[in-house]
Amino acid sequence: MTTIRLCSPKDISKLNLSNLDPLTENYHRKFYFDYIAKWPTMFIVAENQKGQIVGYVMGKVEQDPSYLVILGDRYLPWHGHVTALTVAPQYRQMGLAKRLTARLDQACEQENAWFMDLFVRVSNETAINMYKKMGYSVYRRVVGYYSDNPTGKGDSEDAFDMRKSLSRDKHNKYIREHGEDYRINPEDIYHG
Repeated sequence: MTTIRLCSPKDISKLNLSNLDPLTENYHRKFYFDYIAKWPTMFIVAENQKGQIVGYVMGKVEQDPSYLVILGDRYLPWHGHVTALTVAPQYRQMGLAKRLTARLDQACEQENAWFMDLFVRVSNETAINMYKKMGYSVYRRVVGYYSDNPTGKGDSEDAFDMRKSLSRDKHNKYIREHGEDYRINPEDIYHG
């Protein structure tokens, strides 16, 4: 039985099993500790019976400064963000990613967020399909978001900004159809 629980500082040294995937972003230890300190209810781990961390999701809530509301659909209101989601290869196809993100969704609902968002490489079809099954859709394509390209096709790779409405967004105000066709540059994402 795998347990889903909040991450503790002791868990940071046990993330290696989950971080071995080449598509998983690896961060400096301080980055993980900062997430535990700033968003303790949004760093969630999956622990197996042996005490190994076999998956995790890191998230946060954020928004652009309110004076930037003049940006229209480029303004980012209060929302939850999936910073990282990974499951060790031998624990995939067991529903752990869904359980981890559901727990993060609950934490963001408690913070009254409008929607959840995440960025995923356009070449990562497995992840894109998984997120779509969880209710996410492509909001926009961010050209050259990733500075590397594991596919070998160019120096950078585009990302899909995928979103899922939460209960506060009753009219799907922050979701769009055909987001794959809506292209922006990375510098147009963050304004704060």
